[in-house]
Amino acid sequence: MKTFNELISDSLQHIEEIFPWDLEGILESNNIPLLLDIREPDEFKALHIKGSFNVPRGILEQSCEYGYHETVAKLVNARDQDVVVICRSGNRSVLAAHTMQLMGYKSVKSLKTGLKGWNDAELALQDIQEQTVDIDYAEQILTPPVAAFQK
Repeated sequence: MKTFNELISDSLQHIEEIFPWDLEGILESNNIPLLLDIREPDEFKALHIKGSFNVPRGILEQSCEYGYHETVAKLVNARDQDVVVICRSGNRSVLAAHTMQLMGYKSVKSLKTGLKGWNDAELALQDIQEQTVDIDYAEQILTPPVAAFQK
C-alpha cells in the first residue's frame, strides 16, 4: 500500500515540473502551451489562469480519448503539444501529468506549487467572467481550512 505522498513522489521521478514564474515567461512568448486545469469545476470558476481550460481530474482519462461522453477533442489532439497541468497546490497535477505521459502525451509538465504558488508570486488570476481576482481573495480560496488538516 502507498500513501498519497508516496504516489506523488513516485510520479515525480517520471515527470517535469515548471515553476510559476517560468510559465509566466513562456506565456509571454509565441509558443503557448495548452493549460489544463484539473481542479473541480467550482474551483475553476472561482479562479484560474487566463487561457486555461478545465477538465476535472476525475474524468481526465476518458477526456484524453475519443469514444467517451467526457471526450475533449482539444485534449485528445494535444498528444504532441506542450501541456501544463494545473491544480491548487501542485500535487494532483503531478499525478495527472504522469497519467497523461502513460497515455502517450509527449510534452506534459506539472505546475510546481500550483495556483497557490502562482498567486504567491502575485501573478494574475481571473474568474469565469474573465475578471481579475484580487490576490488576497484568491489566497482565501486557495488556502484550505485548518479542519482539513485534523485527523
